Amino acid sequence: MKKWLAILLSNLLLLSVANMVSAYPGMQAQSKQATQSTLERISVLPQPFPIALVDFTDASGQQVNFERYKGKVVVINLWATWCPPCVRELPALHRLNQALDSEQYVLLPISIDADADKIVKPFLADLGLSAFDSYFDPQQQLRDVFPLDTIPATFILNEQGELVAYVRSYIDWDDENAISFLAQFSKSSKKAQ
Repeated sequence: MKKWLAILLSNLLLLSVANMVSAYPGMQAQSKQATQSTLERISVLPQPFPIALVDFTDASGQQVNFERYKGKVVVINLWATWCPPCVRELPALHRLNQALDSEQYVLLPISIDADADKIVKPFLADLGLSAFDSYFDPQQQLRDVFPLDTIPATFILNEQGELVAYVRSYIDWDDENAISFLAQFSKSSKKAQ
């Protein structure tokens, strides 16, 4: 009985604190400041890991692989139209792509939708992202390189085409530190600092 009463009292205390936080905007601001950046979810590998070259399709229907992008830091985002966190991430990815120096970085959003070539362009247009180019892997051939069981997933390759970081979750790419986070993988950015 005492244990049950202690649990009830602790739950009531937590509930009253939660109500106080929601009632006072100043407390909410402090809570938001304490929120950590989603960039902290990204795992940086202790050393670069070579990956196999697997083909996927670009917006014009041509087969490409990561070899094409050697010399740049490559941000690969695997997504699908049926994945709500993926769709939530797309506008921020578009803004990140616009902010990145195309001489040093390339963003490759790759849809794994089965009918990607038919549904992705209209889907992006409905989101107001018709200028956002997506790549396609409808047969999920990239499964040979990256796990596809959890999306969105982002994989970062260094300028030599080696895997250096990854995250299998939604990331807020509007984070003010996103570009400086990616810069750690660019030799060109390190020379400029």
